[in-house]
Amino acid sequence: MSYAIEFTGPTTLPVAESNVAFPVGRIYCVGRNYAEHAREMGHDPDREPPFFFMKPADAIVMSGATIPYPQVTKDLHHEIEMIVAIGKGGSDIPVDKALDHVFGYGVGLDMTRRDLQGEAKKMGRPWEMGKAFDNSAPCTPLKTVAMVGHPAKGAVWLKVNGKVTQKGDLAEMIWNVPETISYLSKLITLRAGDIIMSGTPAGVGPVQAGDTLEGHVDGVGDLTISYAK
Repeated sequence: MSYAIEFTGPTTLPVAESNVAFPVGRIYCVGRNYAEHAREMGHDPDREPPFFFMKPADAIVMSGATIPYPQVTKDLHHEIEMIVAIGKGGSDIPVDKALDHVFGYGVGLDMTRRDLQGEAKKMGRPWEMGKAFDNSAPCTPLKTVAMVGHPAKGAVWLKVNGKVTQKGDLAEMIWNVPETISYLSKLITLRAGDIIMSGTPAGVGPVQAGDTLEGHVDGVGDLTISYAK
């Protein structure tokens, strides 16, 4: 069956060391999943239940790209994260079975129009437009579980123009990957192709036109993205 309109097809992420692609369905992002980041955002880091917001799959842009500075905002922020690619769907997944559903891992950025997000919060409105905009999810190719295992500790950092701005460790997550998968699967039925962005450490901050961002997650990979002047 052909499409009724011109359509580019599904968004995909390359799989490292292969000639296959991972089709991306939905992107779920975990909010405030590192204690120090929760504090810098003005919230209590106690272990409250996790919460989630979404980005469209076509917000993905590949590492190495130069992208335009986003529209409207005057306060674009970076948030470096490990991303988790779901290879097998399910609902109400037990924590001890959650990692069986993981296809692989990558490095991503949850780019945020902080001024739009903040204004929406003040007005008691959804802040989707602060998060779910064009090119707001730069990502690396995925590495499979067979390549990297299930990273649970290791450095996570981001540099802006060579200067370290964010630095943390995967072990500092308030809700680790299997707990996050299990909790989310109680809210919705996870599907193969879903991506989970697992949260960001402290140090989020502004990005200007012309900046180059370099992100890293130990054992997973490195991401680079630049913003056009």
